[in-house]
Amino acid sequence: MATDPVARGSGLTDHLAFPRGKGALARSPHAGAAGGAACGDLVRVAVRLEGDRVAEAGFDAAGCAAAQAAGSAVVELVEGEPLLVAARVTAADVGRELGGLSPERMHAAELAADALHRAIGAAARDGAPRLRPSPARTLVAMSGGVDSAVAAQLALERGDEVIGVTLELWADPAGDGTLSCCSPQAVTGARALAHRMGIPHITLDLREGFRREVVDDFLAAHAAGATPNPCVRCNGLVRFDAMLALAERLGAARLATGHYARIERTPDGPLLRAAADARKDQSYMLARLAPAELERLWFPLGELEKPRVRGLAEAAGLPVARKPESQDLCFLAGGARADFLARHGSAPSGPGEIVDLEGRVLGLHPGHELFTVGQRRGIGVPAPEPLYVIAKDASRNRITVGPRRALATTAVAVSDVRLHRPAAAVDRVKLRYRSPAVRCRVEQLDAATGSHPGVTLLLEEAVDGVAAGQTACLLAGELVVGCGVIAGPAERRGARREATLAV
Repeated sequence: MATDPVARGSGLTDHLAFPRGKGALARSPHAGAAGGAACGDLVRVAVRLEGDRVAEAGFDAAGCAAAQAAGSAVVELVEGEPLLVAARVTAADVGRELGGLSPERMHAAELAADALHRAIGAAARDGAPRLRPSPARTLVAMSGGVDSAVAAQLALERGDEVIGVTLELWADPAGDGTLSCCSPQAVTGARALAHRMGIPHITLDLREGFRREVVDDFLAAHAAGATPNPCVRCNGLVRFDAMLALAERLGAARLATGHYARIERTPDGPLLRAAADARKDQSYMLARLAPAELERLWFPLGELEKPRVRGLAEAAGLPVARKPESQDLCFLAGGARADFLARHGSAPSGPGEIVDLEGRVLGLHPGHELFTVGQRRGIGVPAPEPLYVIAKDASRNRITVGPRRALATTAVAVSDVRLHRPAAAVDRVKLRYRSPAVRCRVEQLDAATGSHPGVTLLLEEAVDGVAAGQTACLLAGELVVGCGVIAGPAERRGARREATLAV
């Protein structure tokens, strides 16, 4: 700048009189903004990274004087600094740079800090950072919950250089972002927790890819009569791809997450293994991860039980030690599935027929999308014995119901199959996240490692409620050796119905 630094004062007045970087990088794609109509203040920060440093920073601001000064203060704090120093900047740092702010004015510092981290995240998403590799550096996925916080703490305790990353995947004003692991509120909480732990933090905004790969698929699957598992798809197509790529750019030797799963190192490469705590095991949700990805992953909680994890969090003084767990899909965020479908372009198809196994109409339902195979509650049809959803016909908006015994099947058709080991290795399958594994074999025993359009699983015992769209997690004992998408029972519908009527 043309101003003489010796003639400057310090604090807010100085930054108002001699704003650093005002208007610089105005056209940079690596920018972030915070604020807007709700508060009247808006701060935009942009960065230009070169290797491992913030080579240049700039800002623009609208609103109060404090917002203008806070933008300038951010530039002063990060320009010329290592990226990982900039990734530690907090609103409190901005406030100190301005000589201290009143509680009313700290809002401007919070906006500027948030804008900075969004700018860093945009640069990180686009591949701008290039840090020298370090075998001691670990990137930790942080959601703001206790599990990911303890994963980061364990990495710190073993002497790793830890960097936190949080993915912003979804923002819906109609949902409660505090109940989601990937909302703007979750990002803010995770960043604050990382900074409290002394960890630099990077946010990746992947909302576009998440909408395309996960939410749009969820909507389309429901419209087609399936019951998808979006978490498996998200982990396999969005989350881990992006975080592993970031880990490489940051020179991190590994990516750690708070999932309850283990990795088994075998002569033929690594495989997922069920967690020591069977009640918390999440290997099913990670089934799409390939062995090449597992090579660079670490699951610090794999050998721990949940009470022990909370105890470690309390011992470390982590404020999330007793934070409740999220029990819902992240993008539902406490809302009803029917409301979500309606808001996002896949409203329930409207009244349709409920029929029995003979095709007799028993009543009406509000839309086939609101039901899943195996469901008992909410059918609303009186009967001498409990009725279950046996099948769904999306083209006719029809639901078939019947007694529980009609759900039983011993053969399952699976599509979009990925085998990490030959089909002959498969000896059991999990057909739902919370269901126990069932012994089975793949009918196509000669199927080799790789991708296959479909296989048939022959089960040793009948299971109820095989739902199209769910993930089939293929196992060899506790090891995940493949996965696919359930297409439905493999028997012909007529033969299955005749067998049911003969019972």
